[in-house]
Formats: sequence, C-alpha cells, structure tokens
Amino acid sequence: MPLALELDSVDFAYEHGPPVLRDVSFEVEAGEFVAIAGPNGGGKTTLLRLALVLARPTRGRVQLFGEPADRFRDRARLGYLSQRAQLGVQAPATVREVVSAGRAARNAFGRLTAEDREAIEQAMERVGLADLARRPLSRLSGGQQQRAFIAKALVSGPQLLALDEPTAGVDVEAQEALSGLLARLNDELGVTILYVSHEFGAIEHVVRRLVLVRGGIVFDGPPSSLPGVWHDPSHVHV
Repeated sequence: MPLALELDSVDFAYEHGPPVLRDVSFEVEAGEFVAIAGPNGGGKTTLLRLALVLARPTRGRVQLFGEPADRFRDRARLGYLSQRAQLGVQAPATVREVVSAGRAARNAFGRLTAEDREAIEQAMERVGLADLARRPLSRLSGGQQQRAFIAKALVSGPQLLALDEPTAGVDVEAQEALSGLLARLNDELGVTILYVSHEFGAIEHVVRRLVLVRGGIVFDGPPSSLPGVWHDPSHVHV
C-alpha cells in the first residue's frame, strides 16, 4: 500500500525547550485508521502537527503522500479537526454555514458552485446532520458540534483526516457515536484517519492500530496486544 505519512528518525523541541519527541519513526499506509494516544505532554499532538506541516522537525524527515512535507502544497488533501474546535457559545453560524466554510477555503474566488453545494449537502448527510443544516451551532449538543466540524473537514474531499482530541468534553454516548461514525467514514470513503486522544477507550474497538506516545513511540500495534497496565496511558513508561 502507498504511504500517506512517513516520519523518519524525527526529533522535535520547541525553541529553548527540552525535547518533546526523540527518534520517532512512524509510517501510515493510505486508508489506515490509527489511534494515537498518550499522556498530556507526551508529544502526541506535536506528532500530529508535524504530520500536517504545522511544525517542522528539529531533526529527521517527514513525508506526505511520498513528498517532502515542507514542499507539500495540496492542502485540500488534508482535513484537520483541531483540539476542541468551536466557534463560541453565541456564534450565530448554522451547521450549513460552518460546513460551507470548509468548501469555500479551497475556492480562490470564495464563490460556491453547484458542485460545492452538492459536496456540502453530502458532508452533512454523512455525519447525520442534514436535518439540522439550518440550526445554529450554539443550539447543538457537544457531540453534534463535533460532527459539524468533522463535516467541515470532510467537505473538501481529503485523503488524510486528522482529529485532535475530538471527544473532549462530550459524554460517553456521544463518544461511542463519534467513533462509529469515523469507522464508517474510513470504510466507505477510504480516507486515512489519525485520531489523537489522551485516552482511547471510545475508539479502541474500531481501530486495528494503536500508537502510544510518550516522548517517543512506546507501543505500536493492535489494541488487543496492549498490556493491561498500559490501558491508562498515564502508566506508560519509556
């Protein structure tokens, strides 16, 4: 299978700070659904930022779809849901307006075509929000808001979808529904998914590969192979 992402011997440190990641080598095949977990401060979000070219490694090499990441220009192939994305409680934007913004971003003139509008409707349908298209985001539950932002990330037709703590602040039922939605999107669209979280209980049953990060990769394999004590990432030791 072709590689969607490759990190080779990567180190990263913020300016004047200690190393966050050391000697990370990591490959993701196109179409994989990978959960990346670990304790707060362990480097999992930094790894995601490196993958999305939002940060550059101190040492080593990052490639996206076979191209050096620092030369990668086709941003429409990347979908990103940042940590607890939200507009604000009083934001008047509707679900359709939020999702439309994800499509307009790929259009240099900012005008939506008939093809764009169809993609917007399909994205809302895929996440189960078509019936709430005119509802302001402020009137949605936390889980529904996250679905709207996932639709926004999906509407440009990305090949790689990255989500940073997408279940933070939502209840257990919404977490389960979200994990099921992502599994279905991965299966139906073939989109590569990187799912970052400090815990992985909600996603464990739908992913085949789990990566634990604490300054480096301390586990990479199927969740069923993870030693029991490590099911709480705070117990992971390098």
